[in-house]
Amino acid sequence: MTSKADRPDQPNASSRFNEEKATYTVRGDGTPDLEAGIAAIRACVKTLPVRSGVYRMLDARGDVLYVGKARALKNRVTSYTQVPRLTKRLQRMVSQTRSMQIVTTHNEAEALLLEAQLIKHYRPPYNVLLRDDKSFPFILLREDHAFPRVQLHRGARRIKGQYYGPFASAGSVRETLNALQKLFLLRSCSDSFFANRSRPCLLYQIRRCSAPCVDRIDAAGYDELVRDAKDYLGGRSTKVQTKLQGLMSAASDAMDFELAAIYRDRLRALTYIQGSQAIHAEKLGDADLFALASRGGQMCIQAFFIRGGQNWGHRSFFPAHTSDVPEAEVLSSFLAQFYEEVPPARQILTDRELPEAALLAEAFSERAGRKVQLKTPVRGETAKMIRQAGRNAEEELDRRLAESSTTLKNLRELADLFELPEPPERIEVYDNSHVMGTNAVGAMIVAGPEGFRKNAYRKFNIKRPETVPGDDFAMMREVLGRRFARLEKEDPDRSKGEWPDLLLIDGGKGQLSSVCEVMEDAGVHDVPVIGVSKGPDRNAGRETFHFPNGREITLPPNSPTLFYLQRLRDEAHRFAIGAHRTKRAKSMVTSPLDEVPGIGPGRKRALLMHFGTARAVKAAALEDLEKVPGISRATAQGIYDYFHPRG
Repeated sequence: MTSKADRPDQPNASSRFNEEKATYTVRGDGTPDLEAGIAAIRACVKTLPVRSGVYRMLDARGDVLYVGKARALKNRVTSYTQVPRLTKRLQRMVSQTRSMQIVTTHNEAEALLLEAQLIKHYRPPYNVLLRDDKSFPFILLREDHAFPRVQLHRGARRIKGQYYGPFASAGSVRETLNALQKLFLLRSCSDSFFANRSRPCLLYQIRRCSAPCVDRIDAAGYDELVRDAKDYLGGRSTKVQTKLQGLMSAASDAMDFELAAIYRDRLRALTYIQGSQAIHAEKLGDADLFALASRGGQMCIQAFFIRGGQNWGHRSFFPAHTSDVPEAEVLSSFLAQFYEEVPPARQILTDRELPEAALLAEAFSERAGRKVQLKTPVRGETAKMIRQAGRNAEEELDRRLAESSTTLKNLRELADLFELPEPPERIEVYDNSHVMGTNAVGAMIVAGPEGFRKNAYRKFNIKRPETVPGDDFAMMREVLGRRFARLEKEDPDRSKGEWPDLLLIDGGKGQLSSVCEVMEDAGVHDVPVIGVSKGPDRNAGRETFHFPNGREITLPPNSPTLFYLQRLRDEAHRFAIGAHRTKRAKSMVTSPLDEVPGIGPGRKRALLMHFGTARAVKAAALEDLEKVPGISRATAQGIYDYFHPRG
C-alpha cells in the first residue's frame, strides 16, 4: 500500500530539505516474522527511486525501529531482503519491520544531516545513539549593551553577541570566565544591576572588574578591553601577552608602580592559564579531537575541544546500541549526531580512518557555512594528542566497566533481597518535597544497570484540587496516579522499556499504602513496590524496608546493598528538593498582577508604586484604581473585574 501521508510527529526542521515523502505498509499482527518484514521491504523497493534519501523502518505500531541514509535508496533498501548477508541484529530488525517511510533529498550530505536529526528525534532501538542529553555550555560576550558583559550560556543562540565554545562542562566555562575577569576586567553583572549602581561593587575592589557602571573607565577604554578579550578567546593570546608586557614596562618607566602592578597581575594570570592547559595545542587553532576505546561489549568516545589553541576541556561519551556494529561506523554515527546541535570546528581529528570521512566533512561544511576538514593524524604533535585522547578513553571505559560490575552485583543482590524474578533493569524512586504544603512537588528518578538515567527524571507539580496541601499520602497518590495513567496511555503493551521493574517509595507504611491503592485502581499487580523509611532517630544506616504484605526488613549498617539503596533514596531526595526550591524561588518573584490581562511591566510598576503591594491592589476600590497614573478607566474596570468576578 502506498500513500503520500507522513506521520504527524515528523520533525519540522526536516522541511529544509524539500523532501518527497512516501509510506509503504504491509499489514500484520506485530509478531516478529522475518518473511513479513521482507515482504514489507519488497513492497517499498518496487517504487523506490535510485537517488539519495533517508528511510525509516517502522514496526506494527508505527514506532521507528531504525533510521538510515543512502546515496541510492533502491540499492540500499534492497540489501535488507538479502537475509544471509545480514547480521543477527539486522535480521531481528527486519523481522519486526511492517512498514517503511522514505524521504528523498538533493544529495547524500543532506541525507546524512537529516538522518542525524531523525535519530535524535526518534531514538530508534537499532541505531547507535549518542546518550548525552545535556546541552554544551558556551561563553557569550553580549553585544546588546554599550558595555558588553561576559556570561555562561546554554541553549539556542538568540542573543546578539559572540559565542565561544563548546566547552566540555560548566566548570570549564567558569574557569575561563574567572580568567577573563582577572585579565580583562569585563563586567559580568546583569543590566539591571549595572543600571542601579552608585558605587563600585566588590569585584572592582578585588580587581575583577573595571567598574564601567560608575564611570571608572570610559567607553573607549572598555572597548579596548573587549577587543583584547576577543583576541584571547580567538586564540591570539600571544598578542595580548605582548601588549600587557608593553603596558607594564611603560607604567614602570613612568614611575606609576601601582598601575604596573595591575598589569603584572594580569600577566601572571595569563601565564598561569597558559601553563595549566592539559593539552598544548597553540598551533592547532580550532579543532575537536575524538578517540574511541572498546572493551567488554561497551565503547567509550573521548572528545577534546580545542579553540584558538586552548584546551577547553574534554568529555567522555558512552554511545548505546553498539553491539555488532563496527567501531568506525559507531564513530561516524556519533559524529553525525554530535554535530546536530554543536557547531563543528574547522578541524575534526579522529583516531581512525572513517569510511564516510569525505561525506561527513561535506555535510559539516554545509551546516557550518565554511570548510570543515576531517583528518586522522599519524605523526607529529597532533598524533600525540590523539593518542592521549585514546588513553583517556581507555581509562574512562575501565572505570565505567568497574562501576557497571559493581552495579550489576548490587542489582542481583537487590533481586534476592526483594524476591524479584530477575535483577531490575529500571528502578523508579519517588519522593515529595514541600514546606508546610506550599510549592509542593513530587519527583521521580530512574536507575538501572548503567547507573542513574537523568534524562528519564520527572517532576510533578501537585495540582489536583482534592490533594490537601501538606498531605504526603495524598501527594504520593497523585504522583503515582498520573505516572501510571500516562504509562497505560503511551505504552500499554510495555514494549518501550518505560515500565518499572521496581518502585522505591521514600516513606513508611502510609506512603506505601497510598501507592498500593493507586496501583490497585490502575489494575497494575506485577510491579513490586517497596517503602524505605529511616530509623527511629532518622539516622542513615537504620533504614527499614516495608513490603506491601506488612513484612519489614533491615540490613546491616555495612551492607553494600544498603549503601546502594541509600544512594538511590538520597538522589531522589536531592532531585525533589531541587525541584521544590526552583518552584519556590519562582513563586517569590511572581505577582498576582502578572496574571491580569492587559497589565504589562509599566502598568504593574505604576500600580505597585501607588498602592505599595499587590494585595493592596487586589483590595482597592474601582475609583481608587482609576486614580493611578497611566491606568485608564477601562483598564481599571478590567483589573477590578479580575479580582472581583461577578456571580
